[in-house]
Amino acid sequence: MKGLVIKNTGSWYTVKTLDGHIVESKVKGNFRLKGIRSTNPVAVGDHVEITKNPEGTALITAIEDRKNYIIRKAPNLSKQSNILAANLDLALLMVTVNYPVTSTTFIDRFLAGAEAYRVPVTLVFNKHDLLSDDEIHYQRMMMDLYDHIGYSCIEIQAKSGEGIEALKPLLKDKVTLVSGNSGVGKSTLINQLVPQAHLRTSEISEAHNTGTHTTTFSEMLELPEGGYIIDTPGIKGFGTFDIEPAELSSYFRDIFEFSKQCRFSDCTHTNEPGCAVKKAVEEHYIAESRYNSYLSMLEDKDENKYREAY
Repeated sequence: MKGLVIKNTGSWYTVKTLDGHIVESKVKGNFRLKGIRSTNPVAVGDHVEITKNPEGTALITAIEDRKNYIIRKAPNLSKQSNILAANLDLALLMVTVNYPVTSTTFIDRFLAGAEAYRVPVTLVFNKHDLLSDDEIHYQRMMMDLYDHIGYSCIEIQAKSGEGIEALKPLLKDKVTLVSGNSGVGKSTLINQLVPQAHLRTSEISEAHNTGTHTTTFSEMLELPEGGYIIDTPGIKGFGTFDIEPAELSSYFRDIFEFSKQCRFSDCTHTNEPGCAVKKAVEEHYIAESRYNSYLSMLEDKDENKYREAY
């Protein structure tokens, strides 16, 4: 029997079969994905085969090939990964300039990871009503920067619903992941898109200007207009998994464009002579924040590095 994994609560997976039945399933004991060391061998969005048990539950016995996925380094397990979701048409990365602060390093790491696994990303800027004039100016600069690189940027106010209607056509009939730091408004946005979801939301901690995890598992929710939205737990950092240093520049669109002009084909864009990327940074064709994010990923062997705000 075939089905779609619509929820993951740890050891149990909720599978929606092709005929619309919901079956609580577990992974068969010896089932592991080849080539991926992951804390979750099955992810929300996976198409699977299940075998039903007499008591009504099932075992997941096979997983179909994925077209893509979003993966990150598992917290505190540097040799393992955590797959946030699979078989995506789009990822929405929710960003807040403040309350809490989303660092450009976090954004760039997410974008590089999405590029590596061929997942299109739209940046969704939330909570502009809380920002000072200087912060609004900074948000405009950020949106211009990412828009220039080729990433769509949308401004919304999830709490009031402002901007949500403009978002809906992008999501129709697609499987869309919503991701971002804790506290940026993911659950608030999803409650606007899927009113019957009734996801729990929480206030930002004033002392630390950070959000708390209100979502503890990944879940696919059906959109009224057609398609699915995937709610995931908020993530503090995004440690990119399994990207080779030599490949990294190709996942930064702006850096890759200039890297073709470097004197050496294997240029790391750090200290080589004739580096077109470093020249482009000096001449402000590539944003310094993007170049610093690239360097931080190049150097990143320390799990805690990516948790810092840059």
